[in-house]
Amino acid sequence: MKLSQFKFKLPEELIALYPHSIYREFENDEGEKETFRFTRRDECRLMVLHRKSQTIDLYRRDEEGNPIEGEYLDFRNVLDYFDEGDTFIFNDTKVFPARLYGTKEKTDAKIEVFLLRELNEEMRLWDVLVEPARKIRIGNKLFFDDTSTMVAEVIDNTTSRGRTLRFLYDCPHDEFKRELFALGESPLPRYVIDRREVHHADQQDMEDFQCIFAKNEGAVTAPASGLHFSRELMKRMEIRGLNFAFITLHCSLGVFHDIEVEDLTKHKMDSEQMIVGAEACKIVNEAKQGGHHICAVGTSVVKATETAVGTDGMLKEYDGWTNKFIFPPYDFGLADSMVANFYHPLSPLLMETAAFGGYELVMEAYDLAVKHGYKFGCFGDAMLIVND
Repeated sequence: MKLSQFKFKLPEELIALYPHSIYREFENDEGEKETFRFTRRDECRLMVLHRKSQTIDLYRRDEEGNPIEGEYLDFRNVLDYFDEGDTFIFNDTKVFPARLYGTKEKTDAKIEVFLLRELNEEMRLWDVLVEPARKIRIGNKLFFDDTSTMVAEVIDNTTSRGRTLRFLYDCPHDEFKRELFALGESPLPRYVIDRREVHHADQQDMEDFQCIFAKNEGAVTAPASGLHFSRELMKRMEIRGLNFAFITLHCSLGVFHDIEVEDLTKHKMDSEQMIVGAEACKIVNEAKQGGHHICAVGTSVVKATETAVGTDGMLKEYDGWTNKFIFPPYDFGLADSMVANFYHPLSPLLMETAAFGGYELVMEAYDLAVKHGYKFGCFGDAMLIVND
């Protein structure tokens, strides 16, 4: 397929800047009214796509099965589409506070440093992106706190914005990581942070931009479809007899890079580290052999499981990297259902969703989403694709 086939007009006001929330007004000690935001991650809207019947559910139904106009499904209704023994696969990667702000020695120029991954634990080497890149050269020193305790030296250029930093911090590694991350903030996507009134993330963002089941640190952006699951919802799923399997794929910034070729077969994705363990394989394969549904939660899980699935349709253990780029047409080998968000035009995430749900059906759903005011992006509304 061609890049231009994934272009659509996304109104600015439909890009979610915060997760689904409720707002409450309280009176402070001085008698002034203050508004507080409370995150309700499982109460966003849910749109359901049925692959075989080529139908789309937007609304709840009455006792006779008729849609109730204006009463939209919310994410908690995901339970209505699964039965005991069905299995959900989650990505348990954990986002770390990757965005730092520092100053350049001598000039005190403000610099943003985005941590990508640690290259060498002993030498404190990190692969990073810097902004503005034109000011940062090999040999420069960057300072990240007022006491000049956390200092890094630029030792290599990797790409136009990429640098290798060596942190000059002499202490045990655990202490260094703790101090470094204490200076960082939640790595919200630029399309979120740049549209807010305050262009900095706060402590609430670190909680909101993290799945409740996050465990293995290494992601610089959240597996966004997992953000919709609350502890209460997962407890209800457990009571219903649904199974959970956890794999790890450390989400990178590659999904945000512009695709610069019209012919999608010529696009190359960044590699991401992933691990599929024996326990996940056992849970998923037993469910599949028992004829139960397998639901992949998010594009990162689909990418990981399609990397690790065998020719027999069973999930295999895997510890390595993947740069799999999924776009239509694609023959999926493992999951038969999928949770997704509503993604930006021309994005690899949209292409993977269209491959799973079918191009025509998914693009019809996106047209409906815009018309009905669904929210897009990592904090936006959710889509469920089922195989009926």
